[in-house]
Amino acid sequence: MERLIEEMREDLGRRIAVAADRLTDRTLAEDPGYAALTGRPEVRERIHRILEQALAALDRDSRGLPVEPACARTAHGEGAEAAVRGLPLESLLRGYRRAGRLLWQALTEAAAAHDPAVLPRLLPGAAGLWEVMERMSDAASEGYRDADAARADRDRERRAALLDALLDGRGTAREAADAAVRLGLPERGRFAVIAFGPGGSPPGPVPAAPAVVAAPAVVAAPGGAGAPRVWWRVRADGENGLVELGHHPLESVRELAPPGARAGVSPVVGSPAELAGARRLAELALRTAPAAGGLGATLLDERLPAALVASDTELADRLRRVVLGPVLDLPPEDRRVLLETLGTWLACQGSTTYAAQRLYCHRNTVSNRLRRLERLTGRSLSDPAQVVELALAHTAVLQHGAG
Repeated sequence: MERLIEEMREDLGRRIAVAADRLTDRTLAEDPGYAALTGRPEVRERIHRILEQALAALDRDSRGLPVEPACARTAHGEGAEAAVRGLPLESLLRGYRRAGRLLWQALTEAAAAHDPAVLPRLLPGAAGLWEVMERMSDAASEGYRDADAARADRDRERRAALLDALLDGRGTAREAADAAVRLGLPERGRFAVIAFGPGGSPPGPVPAAPAVVAAPAVVAAPGGAGAPRVWWRVRADGENGLVELGHHPLESVRELAPPGARAGVSPVVGSPAELAGARRLAELALRTAPAAGGLGATLLDERLPAALVASDTELADRLRRVVLGPVLDLPPEDRRVLLETLGTWLACQGSTTYAAQRLYCHRNTVSNRLRRLERLTGRSLSDPAQVVELALAHTAVLQHGAG
């Protein structure tokens, strides 16, 4: 077959040029992806190059020679360029399929014009042609995927940098507004931040990276009719979600936390420039979140006293020791019983009866424990100001331990 191709070389060159024109017109008419992204001369040049390279590869294949690496590199480059331009992969592969059919048509027409008797000599080349086109298509697909992955990585890094600028408070208010625009956020709106600790688990699709990574990663989760839009940032020190609430209530952010996960939610803020402060408040809310269970996420405004204690570790430690020091110095079991009784009594809104029911003991037992706690601390449970002190000190114990 190689001798036949050589004998028809001049005629094939003319027919390939005509085939390139035909395929260019058809491609631009039927495939809007090409028409929208490039002009006719460029499309025609690309198609003509594919046809010539496929013919050269077929010639080598018919002589038992491997396809030249340059052919695969060119197809790989074609695929990469298509990805950069935003051309759909299917459009690219459709072009290779059409080119293969037209090249075979050009070969058979040239053979018939040269000598109809040689047509049987051409038939074994059909399998070789489609193998060549498949190799070129595979190389183009690989180039497309490589370029698409590289572009996705660049986009992810760019979004991560923009999100970091907003959540870490880098730059001026104007720079924050610019970062918001580039992320697709409105300049004014209703925003909140949800924070998970290291190893937390935000829901939905996440970047192709471990849940805890050294470099920032970010993914946008489009909000539907029943959910707000979220941009997730995954870093080694924890995970944050920037939530564009729109008309959704702040409480809807709870649904972003998987059952049993610890998460903190900031109050609503009205501009991207306030998001760094919102992130700090979300992380403060996280520090007050129960160890497990609960509503899925802790809203800061529902835990303000606990957040006040969590905001200053040194002061919290001082409060704990000054108010509950004598209780903390008791033997472990006595200390546990008194602290549990105090916490239950506070949770029951000062009702000894309800506290006894929850603790599975007699009401008088609870009263005796509370009187002992009053004697040890020098604080009265009938004095609202001193009850506040005891409640805050008890919160400090829960957050920082009894040590």
